[in-house]
Amino acid sequence: MGTRKTILVATAAAAGITMSSAALAQDIYKSGVGGLYTGVNYTFIDIDAQEDADVGTLSAKVGVQANKYFGAEARAGFGVNDDTVNGTEVKLDNFFGGYATINMANETPVTPYAILGFTRVELEAGSRSDDESDFSYGAGVNVQLARNLSGNLEYMRYYDDRDVTIDGIGLGILVNF
Repeated sequence: MGTRKTILVATAAAAGITMSSAALAQDIYKSGVGGLYTGVNYTFIDIDAQEDADVGTLSAKVGVQANKYFGAEARAGFGVNDDTVNGTEVKLDNFFGGYATINMANETPVTPYAILGFTRVELEAGSRSDDESDFSYGAGVNVQLARNLSGNLEYMRYYDDRDVTIDGIGLGILVNF
């Protein structure tokens, strides 16, 4: 076999291997598309009323990736770390909501997304308790860790009404089925 023919065969083989590896990597990473997923998050919450309170929540989520760009999910969580402000205990007792996700699909293990929906929160400050619902929004990124496992970092504005805002930065794990 001549040198030119050897170079052509080697180049074709390398291109074929590269294309099949890229397709396999995309299939592995996008294996959750059209399927269910579930996850857990720990969220550092900032409650900004007349004073700031920093609390923590633990939440679970379940969702479906309708296609590579859109998904829907439900979340529910409860407070696990309270704060004391001016001698008054402040806590986010629980929350739940429904959301749509808009994913920036790509061929890397990192998928940025935006999230929109509604959240119902129950807050307690001393002996006072209040529950309200509001439009919620945020942005985050999922990072593939293994075939069906991703890590997650997210910012959410859960609530913003009547001089009270509730923001959170969450860290979590997602499992695709």
